[in-house]
Formats: sequence, C-alpha cells, structure tokens
Amino acid sequence: MVNIQDLHKKFGKNQVLSGVDLSISEGGIFAILGPNGSGKTTLIKVILGMVIPNKGDIKVLGENIKKNPEYRHKIDYLPQIANFPSNLKVKELITMIKDLRKPTTDDQHLIDLFKLEPFLDKKLGNLSGGTKQKVNLVLTFMFNSPLVILDEPTTGLDPISLIRLKDLIKTEKAKGKTILITSHIMSFVEEISDEIVFILEGKIYFKGSISELKTKTQQPDFEHAIASILTDNHA
Repeated sequence: MVNIQDLHKKFGKNQVLSGVDLSISEGGIFAILGPNGSGKTTLIKVILGMVIPNKGDIKVLGENIKKNPEYRHKIDYLPQIANFPSNLKVKELITMIKDLRKPTTDDQHLIDLFKLEPFLDKKLGNLSGGTKQKVNLVLTFMFNSPLVILDEPTTGLDPISLIRLKDLIKTEKAKGKTILITSHIMSFVEEISDEIVFILEGKIYFKGSISELKTKTQQPDFEHAIASILTDNHA
C-alpha cells in the first residue's frame, strides 16, 4: 500500500527526515506517533505529494508518486486544522467538494452519523471547533478511497462524537481500507490501532504492535512504553 525507501527531507539546515524506510501493508489501522518535531507531519505530507523530499523512493498503491500524481485521487485526507472559507454554508462546502472530486451519496449517511443536519444552512465561520471537525470528517470519509490519512482526527470532538468516529474507522477498516492516523491521545491510539510506527528525530524508531512495544520497552502499559522511549532518548 505504502512503500518508502531511504527518505530524506531538509528544511534549510533542519534535517527533518533522515533515511526513513517504511512499508505499510494493505488493510489495517496504523498510528504514526512521535514527539513534536519528530517528522510525522512531514512524512504524511510527503506521502500526499504536498512536500517534495530531497531523496528517497516512494510508492503509494503500487505507483511511484514522482511519475503519477493521479494516485492522490485514491486517498482521503483529514488535515489537522480545518481552514474552511468562513462565508460558505456547510452544505455549500460539501457540494463544492463533491463537484471537485467525484459524485458520492455517502455524505448523507455521515451527516446523520455526526448529527450535522441542523448546521447545514449555517456559515462555517459561525461554527464551533468541534462542529467544524465533524464537517472535516464528512468531507474526508464520503469518497470511499482505499487509503485514508487522518491527522489528529479527535481534535475538538465531544465524547459521543468520538465514539462514533471510532466506530466509523473500524467500519472502514472492515472494508479492507488502509488507515494512517496521527494522534496525541494514547487511549484512542491503543483502542483502534493494529500497528504503530514511532518516529524519533526523523527516523523510524519502532514499527509493530502495541504488545511488541511493551515487550521491547519492558513496560506494563502503552503510555509508559511511549514515555520510556522519550525518556531513554532524551536522558
């Protein structure tokens, strides 16, 4: 699904990614974790073609992304911050995105799931952060693509919406989709992830299951295992 070899990226003198090798198989939920500044967002943006690496070979869905930008049509992406035009109504934004990408009828199911019907005629600039995030989720999931990338999807969600999001992600996984997630909420990651990819100082420090990570770090639970990595590498 995603294959990356010897990936390097610098911003000025700042080496953000340093020889990343990563293979993510088809189907399953993969959490990309790491401290702030570790290279998580840069890695995601390289996969999306939004950042051009200095070096490395990247294949997504079997396509070398340098040669064929069409692969992006097979990815659904939820950005960390939803910057929507404030003067547009919610329903106008949904219609515009459908016109730009492809026809879909899945939006109504998602609108119902996240209880957005009362907000469809409201302008985006008047919505709370949590409601904007629900709109963000509708726009992300309504196209049924094989690869889904979610950057901090839980931001601003109330407890009931968070439960609905977790159920939605599990439903999409059951369809055979590959889902990449970044999150700072360890309980969320632990509940839904099949594997984690931990990035530290621009390199893959660990890739595997949470139980394997606990064994490697000799810690009793997931949060302590993550804390152990950070402590050991910043001692």
